[in-house]
Amino acid sequence: MIRKILYFLGLMLVMQGCGVYNFTGGNVGTAKTFQIPQFQNFAAQNIGSTFEPGVDRDFTLAMQDLILNQTNLALVPNNADLIYEGEITEYRVAPITATAQQTAAQNRLTIRVNVRFYNNTKEDADFERPFSFFFDFDASDLLESVKSEAHEAIFERITQDIFNASLADW
Repeated sequence: MIRKILYFLGLMLVMQGCGVYNFTGGNVGTAKTFQIPQFQNFAAQNIGSTFEPGVDRDFTLAMQDLILNQTNLALVPNNADLIYEGEITEYRVAPITATAQQTAAQNRLTIRVNVRFYNNTKEDADFERPFSFFFDFDASDLLESVKSEAHEAIFERITQDIFNASLADW
């Protein structure tokens, strides 16, 4: 009986000790909550960039999902410990390679997001900076046909980069 109790207590200590580690590298410190107001879409204000309806909503949801999935933080509408806000500043499709006939062989969709991060539990962690990524696709494909795949790949990379800049403790 005593042996079972000691085994159980030892197991509890091991489990308790493992509680501070996670495989994502996220360190939320003492933060318990986060908020991500909808990112604004200012891409059309950048020369050569276009306005893509709904990309602001989709990016905001992707960012919220990443934080929810990789931390134990609760999403709240205001007064959060961690705040992510910003705007989409570029949504651009441009040719990147050409054929012998001097036509585009490949196009690149680039999305740039400016992010302001506020950590109300550790103010020296605050920052404002741009994050961007791209998706290359065949020039014979319409953007509409690859948009879903492109957005998913770009959002995955940008949101992970934002997460790493704000919470990764590597």
